[in-house]
Amino acid sequence: MPKTKKAKNDKAAKSPGDSSPVKSASSPKTSLMSKKALKADEKGLDFARAWVEFPDPADEEQLFRCDLTWLTSRWNCVFGSGCQGIQAGRADDGCCTLGAHFSDEDDEKRVAGHVARLTPDIWQHHDEGVANGWTSEDEDGDRQTRPYKGSCIFQNRPGFAGGAGCSLHILAVKEGREPLETKPDVCWQLPVRRTYEWIDRPDDTRVLQVSIGEYDRRGWGSGGHDLHWWCTSATSAHGAGDPVYVSYRPELTELMGKAGYDRLAELCEERLASQLPLLAPHPADPVG
Repeated sequence: MPKTKKAKNDKAAKSPGDSSPVKSASSPKTSLMSKKALKADEKGLDFARAWVEFPDPADEEQLFRCDLTWLTSRWNCVFGSGCQGIQAGRADDGCCTLGAHFSDEDDEKRVAGHVARLTPDIWQHHDEGVANGWTSEDEDGDRQTRPYKGSCIFQNRPGFAGGAGCSLHILAVKEGREPLETKPDVCWQLPVRRTYEWIDRPDDTRVLQVSIGEYDRRGWGSGGHDLHWWCTSATSAHGAGDPVYVSYRPELTELMGKAGYDRLAELCEERLASQLPLLAPHPADPVG
């Protein structure tokens, strides 16, 4: 499954690149949906999308290409409240079953600084992590958070007094931070996918095209088709009060810069304010 660099411009890239460092996954409770219901819940991968391109206000050599169908959709994270998990029988894990792969050394170093502040009252596996480590390597030698007893070592299981879910997320909330500050890159970027591609123009100029879109099953590589369930095209994960561009403002700002995000927000608002029927709405969104 693909890994990506941290949220920053990488103009050294010569070919398309992916910026959502994913090799992570899923959850502990038996799925609440039957296989038939799970299949009906997801709306598939191929449908009409509305894209918009605009120059990066902060960088004339960069162009944003954004999926308005996704960014104005009503998707929201349903972890702990309807999430089916990416592995059958482990719904409580959400997408944390495999642990989280670090995008680079800086990502791991940053997370380590926050791990040092975790205490047993908010990290269920604190003693295990301190005694035997909280990182590991996968079969390819890539570094990640360590899987422990079927899921990421930082995931508190249901019933833990300090709260279920990611202990690094809980730490951020406790300290008044954005969770993107404390969690591995992959964890806070999902389910937004950022990719890079150099575009050669007819006048012999080049521009770095940065695409911001939906991290669907294909974003995981070929293994994405084997996931038990995936939320971005699931009707059960669509219906939030705010569209993605609003609910994911901190994450999108980190990925695009403030000027880039502000322009994106303007375009999203123009799309939603139109009196005409919405062009290419997300098929998993509530009708009307």
